[in-house]
Amino acid sequence: MITVVGIGADGWDGLTPASRRAIAAAEVLVGSRRQLGLVPDPVPDPERDGSPRAAGSPSRVVLPSPLLPNLEPLLESLAGREVCVLASGDPMFHGIGSTLVRLLGPDRVRVLPHVSSVSLACARLGWPVEQVEVVSAVGRPLDALRPALAPGRRVLVLGSSPDAVTRLLAEAGYAASRVTVLSDLGAATESVRPADQAAPTRLHVIAIECALAPGAEPLPRVPGLPDDAYEHDGQLTKREVRAVTLSRLAPLPGELLWDVGAGAGSVAIEWMRTHPSCRAVAIESHPERAARIRRNADTLGVPALQVVEGRAPDVLDGLPVPDAVFVGGGATVPGLLDRCWAALRPGGRLVANAVTLETEAVLADWYVRLGGDLVRLAVQRAAPVGGFTGWRAAMPVTIWTVTKRDAS
Repeated sequence: MITVVGIGADGWDGLTPASRRAIAAAEVLVGSRRQLGLVPDPVPDPERDGSPRAAGSPSRVVLPSPLLPNLEPLLESLAGREVCVLASGDPMFHGIGSTLVRLLGPDRVRVLPHVSSVSLACARLGWPVEQVEVVSAVGRPLDALRPALAPGRRVLVLGSSPDAVTRLLAEAGYAASRVTVLSDLGAATESVRPADQAAPTRLHVIAIECALAPGAEPLPRVPGLPDDAYEHDGQLTKREVRAVTLSRLAPLPGELLWDVGAGAGSVAIEWMRTHPSCRAVAIESHPERAARIRRNADTLGVPALQVVEGRAPDVLDGLPVPDAVFVGGGATVPGLLDRCWAALRPGGRLVANAVTLETEAVLADWYVRLGGDLVRLAVQRAAPVGGFTGWRAAMPVTIWTVTKRDAS
């Protein structure tokens, strides 16, 4: 059993009696140098009015860097000893407690949380915690903040700098937002200041009250972003078709999509924007388009999109099992649909779009074999016709949708 104790910037004085007893009972105390420095040496004995522990203080071990590849060997070296691991604030909120539970299982980890930095920040600002979105940039690109931005929303950012956040807000059209930096929450050196007046310490939280700049347009999380939100060379699933396609793919939290023949990456990107836990792999054979997908993913707030450069079906081997597959191009390539169908998990959805007669014939054949749903979309847009306005038709798109459960 490993005990994980959350500790705040207020150090030993802010710990509960249970957390103090856990530290005092440990043979080994593990944490960052800063966290270890918050615990007195020698460790006071809570059962003896704060006098030094009779058995002596626990030995201290600094967490290795990089953490993940070195954590298991460290734990193995401490096997059989009473180990207490220090964590900042709530260990289960973007903390080492979650990592230890994942490695060892919940039955081998006991967690004693402290007040999280999010709760402290909301208390100082008077923000209801349940109405605040939290974005962690610890070990992640800050571009993940973009989907959380919306007029009037309140967002807390962990693990970034005020300068980086204000630059991103300006790029995204939210330069009018109010940005506050809260440093050393709970400590005697605590400060709450506007970003342009702050001198942030290593421990800080950045609070954003989102305000859209004049003339800027907010981007919703629902599918169907404007076509001009994407950098593209014409290979783009157009807005109306994209919205219908995503409705057929039906993304759920935590699910994984293969976007085969991704073009500009719009379907994969909007799949991931529906929920922070949604994942996607974009497969694209053209190097310049693959680079463009990466830029679009960063700009639209899903930097974790995995881009695989190569020709399907050859590059599909070894990819994680998908919950849904979208084939936006290449359906006529021999073996491509077979490979996608075989990879799909039971209950998964396959959606394929066609604009040519040849691709439509392939989808019609699969529809006869497996069933599903076959629809054709025809979109027309108003456009000038001389001094008047008329309808200009886009190429019709045939969409085939099938669920593996239904087909079986």
